[in-house]
Amino acid sequence: KFLQHTCKRNVFLPSRKMLPSTSVHSSVQGNGVLNSRDAARHTAGAKRYKYLRRLFRFRQMDFEFAAWQMLYLFTSPQRVYRNFHYRKQTKDQWARDDPAFLVLLSIWLCVSTIGFGFVLDMGFFETIKLLLWVVFIDCVGVGLLIATLMWFISNKYLVKRQSRDYDVEWGYAFDVHLNAFYPLLVILHFIQLFFINHVILTDTFIGYLVGNTLWLVAVGYYIYVTFLGYSALPFLKNTVILLYPFAPLTLLYGLSLALGWNFTHTLCSFYKYRVK
Repeated sequence: KFLQHTCKRNVFLPSRKMLPSTSVHSSVQGNGVLNSRDAARHTAGAKRYKYLRRLFRFRQMDFEFAAWQMLYLFTSPQRVYRNFHYRKQTKDQWARDDPAFLVLLSIWLCVSTIGFGFVLDMGFFETIKLLLWVVFIDCVGVGLLIATLMWFISNKYLVKRQSRDYDVEWGYAFDVHLNAFYPLLVILHFIQLFFINHVILTDTFIGYLVGNTLWLVAVGYYIYVTFLGYSALPFLKNTVILLYPFAPLTLLYGLSLALGWNFTHTLCSFYKYRVK
């Protein structure tokens, strides 16, 4: 009777929910090693496959949340990286597992580049050629290069000595680049379009003052958002060095105004040279 009473009482006991931070440990074996199934699930290859598979399933993407992130990258980028902390606790990865942000960024890039082609009075085929250059070289190619470089530097020199068991995910490094690239894209490829022909390209001091100031804000925002991304990782040290490029950036800005060097004019000339 005692056993029957105990069994009945245990049946109605509510099951305890695992906290997000302890979900990974539930699959750890007695020797402290993940079992084969969970280890395979947490490999970089498995995460990459899952991400690429969702890239072609639009119904599974959370575009509303991605748009929210884009908004807060301008107003409060720290809130965006708090979400990365939550993802680490719940899904055991820092990098995004939803490609919705990348899809929206690609749309922004295509629309703004078409606008750039229109402002520069390019033809249809020239605009398409410029679009391919900007998407696959400026965004994807340069992004892969920067993400790989930052991934190597952060793992090689910025990981704390007592945190050698942790490492920066390459996917997270790429996400940090995308986060920093979006404000730069909006400032230089969208806001700047309204001032190019009538203000910036007028060969006056006001022209290159406005244009170069937009470049200063855009590149400065890229540096700052990149710094926030790596300083959000608790196992990294000395991330303040990522703010050091502000010094040469400010110096270059001052020299450009003194020498009359118009950054936007150089960019437009380069774009036209590309599509010849």
